[in-house]
Amino acid sequence: MSQPIEDRVAKAMAHLKATEEAAAKARGELDAASVTARSSDRSVRVVVGAKGEMTSLEFLDGRYRTMAASQLSASVLEAANAARAEMARRVVDTLEPLTRMSVRGIVPADRAGVDWDSIFGTLISETSVDQGSTAASRFRDEIHEDDDEPATPPGGRGGADKRQGSV
Repeated sequence: MSQPIEDRVAKAMAHLKATEEAAAKARGELDAASVTARSSDRSVRVVVGAKGEMTSLEFLDGRYRTMAASQLSASVLEAANAARAEMARRVVDTLEPLTRMSVRGIVPADRAGVDWDSIFGTLISETSVDQGSTAASRFRDEIHEDDDEPATPPGGRGGADKRQGSV
């Protein structure tokens, strides 16, 4: 036997109201959320908001004065990516129950929820603490490899850059 339509509508309305309240609570939590991370060399501190936007960047203890530009930029990227990854994990932890709640009874359990990888890409997995190679460490490797190339003197055209045409 099926339930009367009024009962099903009342149940759906109650579910909708509970979902809306949970969504408002999650939004409030995330709007107020921020994450702070430091680079592994402790020279940079970054704060990001709930959408992954950088809200603060600090150079700690004057270490930046003795760092090469490539080293400093790698530290900034490392701290920013760590903070963004932690915020992404917080967003997933906050919204995952809500996404499962909103599809309960409508979508089969194996298809319920959100494909977080399609939203955040590899941000979470690439910056996890237990992984050896992070985006920042690969960036450092690329910088190191670039240092092997001979530098063109300032103002010189250099024969190595074939993209420059004659004027």
